[in-house]
Amino acid sequence: MILNKNSIKKILIIKPRGIGDVILSTIVLKNIKSEINDCEIHYLTEKFAAPVLENNPFITRIYNFGNSLKENIKLIFQLRNENYDVIFDFYSNPRTAQFTFLTKATLKIGYDKRGRNYAYHIKIKLDDPNMHSALAHLEFLKAIGINVTSQDILYFISDEEKIFSDHYFSKNKLDKNCIGIIPGGGWNSKRCEPEKFAEICSEIHKIWKTKFLILYGKEDYEDAKKIFELTSDISIIGPETSIREMVALVSNCIAVIANDSGPMHLSAAAGIPTIGIFGPTNPNAHGPFCKKCFWVRNEKLDCIQCNLRECPKKHECMTELDPQLVIDKLKLIFDGENEKD
Repeated sequence: MILNKNSIKKILIIKPRGIGDVILSTIVLKNIKSEINDCEIHYLTEKFAAPVLENNPFITRIYNFGNSLKENIKLIFQLRNENYDVIFDFYSNPRTAQFTFLTKATLKIGYDKRGRNYAYHIKIKLDDPNMHSALAHLEFLKAIGINVTSQDILYFISDEEKIFSDHYFSKNKLDKNCIGIIPGGGWNSKRCEPEKFAEICSEIHKIWKTKFLILYGKEDYEDAKKIFELTSDISIIGPETSIREMVALVSNCIAVIANDSGPMHLSAAAGIPTIGIFGPTNPNAHGPFCKKCFWVRNEKLDCIQCNLRECPKKHECMTELDPQLVIDKLKLIFDGENEKD
């Protein structure tokens, strides 16, 4: 089913979580606006993920899922009153399918998943497990005849956040040859050990004499502290920040090294050269997505890409990772920087 694009005035995008997945969904925004410039684009997401969509000129309004049945019933009535022309359910789990079904829209599109097809007019089926998750969103646009001309992931740092970052770098005498280190990660199996991060930093410093800015969320402080203790002569541990402040800080770095995580994707979306450290997950589908982004993993292991949240072995995908893999990717990044000079 292809709508007359000129009739589309309002679109709802549903993408509750995680932070990285939400920012990757913004790949559709430029493409929509390039063909339907005057349409409104609304987002429905979880409250914790909403900040990554703030300050985005392509987004008209952001709705948050409620914390209670009463709040969500009220939300459904609000969404129904919007009279959307199109709903893209980029999550397509039982809850988002229900929201899609109960919200008025001329055309509703979601993934082809058993037990949820009742909610959608068009069902998107993905057959390639190595398709990057960002690119999967573009299949929704193709299904209704919107041309794909951009693969940009869109994250916008505010003027206030830029001032905050510049002030922090100046106060702590950091230059922009600093490398950001982000040790956080959702699954335990995705988290590179602090000792390995410290080893990577030390090996990089031997070559480029760069300093490192270690950033973290509340749940990552102990790992960040350990890395700092092991590299205190070449690193600084940053302040506890919001997710947006973290991205603002790394925007002043020459590169970022991170686990497979939301901050990794945000760093890439903000245009910062990013290296993702991978183990249990598929980097072809979930790696950092930008022109100067790379990933590394220990290819010697039979158990690589196990997709397990907890490692039943000794976490060799991280503990035995060769720092030279990261150094080789940094060389590609730095060579590119030199070419611009």
